Amino acid sequence: YRGVRALSVDVTCYNDAGAGDIDQVGYALASGVTYLRELEAAGITPAAAFGQITFRVTVGADQFTSIARLRALRRAWARIGELCGVPAERRGAVQHAVTSWRMITRDDPWVNLLRNTIATFAAAIGGAEAITTLPFDTALGLPDDFSRRMARNTQLVAGEEANIGRVNDPAGGSWYVENLTDQLAENAWGVFTQIEAAGGMATALSSGMIADRIAATNAERAKRLADRSQPLTGVSMFPKPDEAPREVRPRPVAPVRGGLQPVRDAEVFEALRDRAAAAAQTPTAVLACLGARRDFGARETFTTALLGVAGIATNLIEAGSAEEFAEKATGSKFAILCSSAKVYAEQAVAVATALKQAGVQTVYLAGRLTETGADDATSVIDGEVYAGMDVVAFLNHTLDQMGGAA
Repeated sequence: YRGVRALSVDVTCYNDAGAGDIDQVGYALASGVTYLRELEAAGITPAAAFGQITFRVTVGADQFTSIARLRALRRAWARIGELCGVPAERRGAVQHAVTSWRMITRDDPWVNLLRNTIATFAAAIGGAEAITTLPFDTALGLPDDFSRRMARNTQLVAGEEANIGRVNDPAGGSWYVENLTDQLAENAWGVFTQIEAAGGMATALSSGMIADRIAATNAERAKRLADRSQPLTGVSMFPKPDEAPREVRPRPVAPVRGGLQPVRDAEVFEALRDRAAAAAQTPTAVLACLGARRDFGARETFTTALLGVAGIATNLIEAGSAEEFAEKATGSKFAILCSSAKVYAEQAVAVATALKQAGVQTVYLAGRLTETGADDATSVIDGEVYAGMDVVAFLNHTLDQMGGAA
């Protein structure tokens, strides 16, 4: 059949397991060369084999990196073709781009429409010959008519209304994209040569080399997710814990399989929500707001959103004295002080002391303890809530304190 290619180098499984952008290109090259060797052993020349191979790759919400990754793979694959003696006109890497499953979130799934739009756009700008946009509710279960329609329309609007597929290499000439493409191609070639030196892609997989590289990447990504330097809109940032659940049909139980295990970026935060939802009572934190709204407003908003990441409700209390705060917080286990540095210096230690005497087990401060100006602040204040903290560890600890499900 004219135009049909027999073999697909599928690297989406590496992305799903957590591989980084450079490694994904390197793995694609190493897998492609493995195919070339097998085909040549069967009597098929590299020139003929190039015409039978396509690459199935992913695109994500990082628009420019996705564009550059597709361009880098095309450039590096052409270099392999050159080394194998493939004519220049037959060296192109035909790519089927699929929006990343790893970036899809279960909570606030509507944001996935935006992620998919960016990824689809990146695939077209990057020169993908075919694009598949996953339904926005993929992480919830089987897609319905509406989610499938939205997935189709994302591609149709980009192709038929925006006409982005009618321009040949629209990112070409952009210094940023060209420079990023150069970096990805050069570093991915280094990964490819390391795999070749180790005996090829099959050996690298069976020896655990690929799994070890992906595990290291996942560990670094976990840190960025935890401190929200890699934010997930609607999940780790700007959560909507009271969202109405979307009704979908569950997927059939997948068979247990070995090898690389897929993991979505949002799963660690979804587990926090599940802990809160499974608790006998809705976990609730008292926000002891000191001073006037102008003093505590910003930090109260920040803290409410932070707790909302784990589905923890808040009870905002205002009072004119430490004793009144203690009275209003009676029966609570967990409290966070919210205010400005000026008010903290005047009231934080006194209010924290009163809360502890009223039976509140844990008291945190939104900001830094140094703002209290007290050397003994740690005697009554158990910790800090601030931008850049490990929110996963904090929220798990908070749920432990509140009796959240294990």
